[in-house]
Amino acid sequence: MTKTEEYKRMAAEAAVEAVKPGMVVGLGTGSTANYAITRLAKLLKSGELTDIVGIPSSVPTNDLASSLGIPLSTFADHAKIDITIDGADEVDPDLNLIKGGGGALLQEKILAQASLRVVIIVDEGKLSDKLGTRFPLPVEVVPFGLHTEKRFLEGLGAKVTLRENVIAKPFRTDHRNLILDADFGPIEDVRALAEKLEHRAGVVEHGLFLGIATEVVVGGKNGITRLKKNG
Repeated sequence: MTKTEEYKRMAAEAAVEAVKPGMVVGLGTGSTANYAITRLAKLLKSGELTDIVGIPSSVPTNDLASSLGIPLSTFADHAKIDITIDGADEVDPDLNLIKGGGGALLQEKILAQASLRVVIIVDEGKLSDKLGTRFPLPVEVVPFGLHTEKRFLEGLGAKVTLRENVIAKPFRTDHRNLILDADFGPIEDVRALAEKLEHRAGVVEHGLFLGIATEVVVGGKNGITRLKKNG
């Protein structure tokens, strides 16, 4: 295991400590979130944790959690989520995030907005002074609007790439949409950019998660650091 993977695992296991019996838990998507899911399953199997249900943010997360024996549910039965644990691609000092590297940004944002608490888990390499410094911004678009939304993003100053899957075909989200990875470089005004994207009919969702994280758990060479809103 590389140091980065070890830091991810450390952060995930520290975040899972917040899960208590009886909770509804939002399950994120991606390599870091998978460490949290694996830890939850281990605690359930050992009996150290009981009586929880998970709501997955993607088909891969659903499949992993099911294979590990985590009971799953939906919003039809649970209007609110007690805690969501998820990863992020980039985190700024105000705990704003870029997410969507795993392609599940729409459902991840739905989960987060329905959660009483959102705990983000990252390795220390995901921290930056400004969003966009380390990672392009994923933008989910409907296929019909692919070319017009690509030009729109380019008009805002981004270098835009259509995301592909492992066989070099366009990546499709769980809802069969496409993802444009928009490299803006360091974003000076994340809220202004988010507002522009939210007014575009062809944009289903964007990967700017602003004011959503309750806490960010960071794994690094010095152990675990917890970053919280308002210090």
